[in-house]
Amino acid sequence: MKTHKIGIIMNGVTGRMGTNQHLMRSIVEIIKQGGVKISPEETIMPDPVLVGRNLAKLEHLRSISGVEKITTNLDEVMSDPYYQIYFDSQTTGRRAPAVKEAIKAGKHIYCEKPIGVSTEEALELYHLCKENNLKNGVVQDKLWLPGLLKIQRLKEAGFFGEILSVRGEFGYWVYEGDSIPAQRPSWNYKKEEDGGIIVDMLCHWRYVLDNLFGNVKAVSCLGATHIPERVDENGNKYKCTADDSAYATFELEGGVIAHFNSSWTVRVRRDDLLTLQVDGSKGSAVAGLRHCHIQHYGNTPKPVWNPDIDQPIDFYEDWSKVPVQEEYDNAFKAQWELFLKHIVKDEPFPWSILEGAKGVQLAEKGIESWEKRAWVDIPDLE
Repeated sequence: MKTHKIGIIMNGVTGRMGTNQHLMRSIVEIIKQGGVKISPEETIMPDPVLVGRNLAKLEHLRSISGVEKITTNLDEVMSDPYYQIYFDSQTTGRRAPAVKEAIKAGKHIYCEKPIGVSTEEALELYHLCKENNLKNGVVQDKLWLPGLLKIQRLKEAGFFGEILSVRGEFGYWVYEGDSIPAQRPSWNYKKEEDGGIIVDMLCHWRYVLDNLFGNVKAVSCLGATHIPERVDENGNKYKCTADDSAYATFELEGGVIAHFNSSWTVRVRRDDLLTLQVDGSKGSAVAGLRHCHIQHYGNTPKPVWNPDIDQPIDFYEDWSKVPVQEEYDNAFKAQWELFLKHIVKDEPFPWSILEGAKGVQLAEKGIESWEKRAWVDIPDLE
């Protein structure tokens, strides 16, 4: 058995997303399964070092993950040629400076999003990687969610006919932190710390729309800060300076219209925290994170408007659940495995920093639309 051992600098894994999705559910699971199998005779084995500013948190991660190597000295591991990949899941404002240092050190780059605080900053990172002939990628995890994979399969099979529209509902109630602790960090609600749901979620909606339904050509977005004051992790009240809700409409290449509501101030009465409805000339689908229900043209009821009687149609009854037809791995882990194959075997990996820059661009254009109270075109990025 030939094993390719790949050193990975994992910076920022003490945060919620870095710990849960990237370390415990991705890299640790890949190690447990014996690496990424390329063939019966060849495998890739990640060998991470965990980097952070808090030694106590790193020690805790070592104890729960089994990853022995930890350090608070980023410069030391950056200068070590054994580590080929630099991964960053720090807060947005810290990302670009660290990535630039990793590029200078000759590391291949894999990053969480947003990739930068501006489109220009994100594009600079992309061009620096190209100039230095370094492979690069950005996490675009929702493309590997079972629910969205089922929509992709339906599209490939021609189920929808002509796709007309896409409607996304995302969010849940995030507690203010006074009587019940908040389940999101306080920086999410501070513009000065790169918080805000437009910056956070429009990066996701860009790659979902571009990859599944058509490139985003224009946006109309309205943001809101519905809850003006919250309580932070230390019990201190603070003013919310960033948006906690966004209501955005997108015009896609090919004429598809998409609308996404994103909110941390909504109570859920739907199938999941994210639901995506796709309506086509021949059929519709509603997907959550894992499941998907469909209604074909021939199963579509014919309602008549009459508010004077109870609704005689059960609108859930004529939908069918898409059966499980393939195995689904953790979405973050699936993309990690593809990136590792890209590094070792040069297999295709189209989700580059340029794609991450497109997400930052859409968030910026969404904020511009909100400020102007107008539709804003999305120019192509090169």
